[in-house]
Amino acid sequence: MRALKMLVTLLAIGSPLTTGAHAASRARVSLDAMLQPYLTRYGLPALAAAVAKDGKIIASGAVGLRRAGGEERVTIDDRFHIGSDTKAMTALLAAMLVESGKLRWNTTVAEAFPELAGSMNADVKGVTLEQLLSHTSGIPSDNDAHDKFLQESFAQKKKNLDELRYWLVKQLVAQPLQSKPGEKFAYANMGYILAGAILEKATGKTWEELVATRIFDPLGLKSAGFGPQSSLGRIDAPLGHIPLPEGPKPMLAGPNGDNPEIMGPAGTVHLSILDLAKWASWNAGEGKRAPALVSKETLGKLHTKVIDMPPKPDAAPGTPSFGGYGFGWVTVQLPFAREPFLFHGGSNEMNVAYLMLQPKSDLAMVMTTNIGGTKADDALKELSKELYARFGER
Repeated sequence: MRALKMLVTLLAIGSPLTTGAHAASRARVSLDAMLQPYLTRYGLPALAAAVAKDGKIIASGAVGLRRAGGEERVTIDDRFHIGSDTKAMTALLAAMLVESGKLRWNTTVAEAFPELAGSMNADVKGVTLEQLLSHTSGIPSDNDAHDKFLQESFAQKKKNLDELRYWLVKQLVAQPLQSKPGEKFAYANMGYILAGAILEKATGKTWEELVATRIFDPLGLKSAGFGPQSSLGRIDAPLGHIPLPEGPKPMLAGPNGDNPEIMGPAGTVHLSILDLAKWASWNAGEGKRAPALVSKETLGKLHTKVIDMPPKPDAAPGTPSFGGYGFGWVTVQLPFAREPFLFHGGSNEMNVAYLMLQPKSDLAMVMTTNIGGTKADDALKELSKELYARFGER
């Protein structure tokens, strides 16, 4: 009888065997029913989202197909591509190296690459690490010359990624700036690649090694990696899709399955929606949760606006259209919330991802879809409103 009463009590309050991760998983709100209508409404192959509050994931979901027209359904552990949301990781790495004394925020391009000073454009010499990370370096937004450099990078033989980026640096630093350093905002992927090359030069390691060992591993982002989210020859993750008039075109892992690998510091990371929520939530905590990768003050600097961006209503999906840019984060006030968000969007034109934080209330919302284009961007904008209405300020 006593054993029976104990069993009843355990079933009522939760056995020790059901606590921890399994219990948390059961307690977490499923977002699947919320997400499902977006697939048809916006023509999305798949959609995933998660919400974290006070350091804990309180809601998550993943619906749809890994490949449009296929049979493999996405799971909550599937990897999604986050594009330019990667930039906040590059900025955090820079902050770590500044705190360790390997670099300064005002380290210049000429100081980082003194051997190239003779071939540098005079204005480029004085561009600082801080300006590269805040898009105020004077380097123009993506243009034909930059595309040419990326294409030529494929012809460079027997080079590791850090050597390829160094080759790119040699081409880039000879180019004129479009404005004086520090004067204007221009969203420049090349600026982040150059910043990544400075980190590589300072450490003797590739940017990928630095991100994996200094961010992925300490934060336990076990699903995180680089490049196409699926494996070559397999549909083991949601494929990116190009929106076409005749329907979504799935892009298999391979040379056209993602941005060129040389662009890593500007946007090649993939990871699961749960790991993305973990990364976003760590940032939303503003240094009050382990691991202490940088000081609270330094993390606050990364999250603080450096420059107001001129409104750009026609900005490409995944690129900021208004607000104030800091270091891989945008401060933006949205009409459906009283408090501003820290935000960044990302897209490699085959996927779109949003990160939205409110550090004041320790809230993080993340959402991803495996197709590019304006309809995907519109879907995430609408989803962000619905998520916030349910889980945001009260």
